[in-house]
Amino acid sequence: MKIAFVGLGNMGAPMARNLAAAGHEVAGFDTAAPVPEGVVPAASAAAAAAGADVVITMLPNGTILRAVAAQVIPAMRPGAVLCDCSTVDVESARAVAAEAAASGLGALDAPVSGGVGGATAGTLTFMVGGTGAAFATVGPLFEIMGQKAVHCGEAGAGQAAKICNNMILGVTMIATCEAFALADKLGLDRQKMFDVVSTSSGYSWTMNVYCPAPGVGPKSPADNGYRPGFAADLMLKDLRLSQQAAEGADADTPMGALAAELYARFVEEEDGSGMDFSAMLPRFEKRHRG
Repeated sequence: MKIAFVGLGNMGAPMARNLAAAGHEVAGFDTAAPVPEGVVPAASAAAAAAGADVVITMLPNGTILRAVAAQVIPAMRPGAVLCDCSTVDVESARAVAAEAAASGLGALDAPVSGGVGGATAGTLTFMVGGTGAAFATVGPLFEIMGQKAVHCGEAGAGQAAKICNNMILGVTMIATCEAFALADKLGLDRQKMFDVVSTSSGYSWTMNVYCPAPGVGPKSPADNGYRPGFAADLMLKDLRLSQQAAEGADADTPMGALAAELYARFVEEEDGSGMDFSAMLPRFEKRHRG
């Protein structure tokens, strides 16, 4: 396929590189980041999109997505597909899909899970909203960039799935860190706690796969000074998106709201910015009740 890739940052660059390495013709554009090996530089987002079968975007937020969409949609050929892999608000995803459809284009919102490591290794999971026809067109590209793509429903459904998943992740990480901090104060060995919880009803991804305690369980950012695999700043972004969505849908999400408040405090008032989201553990270690 002829592919345009707009947004070549930490996630977009390896995704575009994998597509080029698989033999596709990839034109890339970013306002600041360099174009990766194998990708042909374009002078603008619109220039990259001209004549492409699929335009893929990986952008920081919904405002930027809307601005880029306004540039690329008029340049795209009829029948092409705009596939946004950013994590943005549901409203922006649906608005861009509507604009694309009005111009005779397919559109997908396809946020990812798996981080930079998954983008590099081609093992991302895509949560996809949009038409079945557009999903079928981009399906072979999802297979190159990831290990799984789930068609979640119509426009916005991919973002909804990502937001709900990461709300669970944020809440669960806080609970896991709280539990380790409590175990410390109760004199319980961390390895013994892991051995029990990881095989009991407290089992979770944050405990068993991404344990926030250094030296316990599989290797994780905790074993690397909490350098980010998934930054606390990005968790805060996703939790805020979840609360924006919950407000719009009139959904009661008290745990999600509290998680957003705690990560906001951690990132914006404490030392959490630039740290992994599991660095909540040393935060709780230093705190006392009340």
